[in-house]
Amino acid sequence: MSGCRTGGLRRRLAWVAAAVAGLAALPHSAAAGTAAGFVPPAESQMPGGSRGRLIRLGEQLFVHSGALRGKYVGNGLSCNDCHLGRGRHADAAPMWAAYAAYPASLGPAQRADRLAGRIQACFVFSMNGTAPPKHSRAVRALVAYARWLATGAPAGVSLPGRGYPNLPPPSAGPDPARGKKVYADKCAICHGRDGAGQRAGTAIVFPPLWGKDSFNWGGGMHRIDTAAAFIKANMPLGQPNSLSDRQAWDVAAYMDRHERPQDPRYAGDLEDTRRSFHDHDCLYGRSVDGRRLGAHASGKPYDPWQLR
Repeated sequence: MSGCRTGGLRRRLAWVAAAVAGLAALPHSAAAGTAAGFVPPAESQMPGGSRGRLIRLGEQLFVHSGALRGKYVGNGLSCNDCHLGRGRHADAAPMWAAYAAYPASLGPAQRADRLAGRIQACFVFSMNGTAPPKHSRAVRALVAYARWLATGAPAGVSLPGRGYPNLPPPSAGPDPARGKKVYADKCAICHGRDGAGQRAGTAIVFPPLWGKDSFNWGGGMHRIDTAAAFIKANMPLGQPNSLSDRQAWDVAAYMDRHERPQDPRYAGDLEDTRRSFHDHDCLYGRSVDGRRLGAHASGKPYDPWQLR
């Protein structure tokens, strides 16, 4: 019987892994678009020469961020886990919209510099790692990739599809008990019942949502409202907007009531860290099921100067 269950799980994982691979490989016309009609350039339009090589490196690091694990990445996530479709998908924080949002009054070099700072912060918080130097090849490649995706997009404009769609909270607030059931029914097949994600050999196929290999308490997805908006618009994978608003909020509340790596800004006083950095919709520093989240989280402090 256990062999049958194992074989069934392997078949399900193989099917979902194939679906993810197919989604990532979709042509640009199917994988991206906005209500305003903006579509990032097709991969076939990538330039040649040294600029093209830098853009291609950025795309590879975006999708396979684990290549930097142990150097700049400290967990099992990639950029592609939150910015879906290689950073192309509308309503999944697409990189073309992020780059285009910077004011038109800033020159290309200034816009690239600001985006580089945001990318550094992602390594520290979402990747639970260390910020690469702003002028390192890794950061320059990721910026070059985002800037190329934004080819033709007007500067200084908040394009439709930027970020995640706003999702008003339910009047009675989210219910993590209901969210636990939604998670078991809709999410566990990919992310694991323990939230640790799924692997194929040593490769992480689906990202961990909590625990030591997930984003830390400074990552954007630890905010319940952010996670709910992302889940509603994009999850389960390949079935966007299939959950009700309440289900999205409930499962986000369930996900974000689990422990994860420490906020790197923690300096020994949990309450001070909460007051200083967590005045938003999250459970950091709050008591959940008799334990105070963040009180026993492990992690390492960071030097703010590394983001310069």
